[in-house]
Amino acid sequence: MDRRIQLEVTAAMVRELREATNAGMMDCKKALQDTAGDMDKAIDLLRKKGLAKAMKRAGKEASEGMVHAYIHGGGRLGVLLEVNCETDFAAKSEDFQEFVKNVAMHIAAANPFGIQREDVPAEVIEREKAIYMDQARESGKPENILEKMVEGKMRKFYEESVLMEQAYVRDPNITIQDYLNGLVAKIGEKIVIRRFCRYQLGSE
Repeated sequence: MDRRIQLEVTAAMVRELREATNAGMMDCKKALQDTAGDMDKAIDLLRKKGLAKAMKRAGKEASEGMVHAYIHGGGRLGVLLEVNCETDFAAKSEDFQEFVKNVAMHIAAANPFGIQREDVPAEVIEREKAIYMDQARESGKPENILEKMVEGKMRKFYEESVLMEQAYVRDPNITIQDYLNGLVAKIGEKIVIRRFCRYQLGSE
């Protein structure tokens, strides 16, 4: 029964719930699984878990924050990261500045393609799908199973390649989205990872 419910929870449903609540992707997926895919019940469940504050801040303006430069490996690797919040007071807080520095270090280590799935170039996505489909066909499984196999591989690809879905390198039990949501709940302001650029010596 649990397996059937899990299969019914699509990436589109998770994305819709995330947009409605600003909760982490894994939190959204778990909430949908626990409520058999009922969107309203999933929203209520996330609120009960303390993510309501993150949702309430979603419409606020985040125009303060900081730009942080992280240099690693004796100058062979660097990250330039901008993270925004609502007030200068929050931007100067120890929690916010620690978050920005930790995310910059994470980006240096994990090398994400982008912040959200939408930031991954279309040609990269198509290439990965084609590779996974070829691998799936080689398994000899029926055609109706192949798409599900590719979906599973792409989900894993996003978890490894998209910043907000990556497991945080200093605590693999949470994603970067979870880490951000925790900070939002703590300081009570909207926080946005706006943009980043990762430089590695000798690489494009």
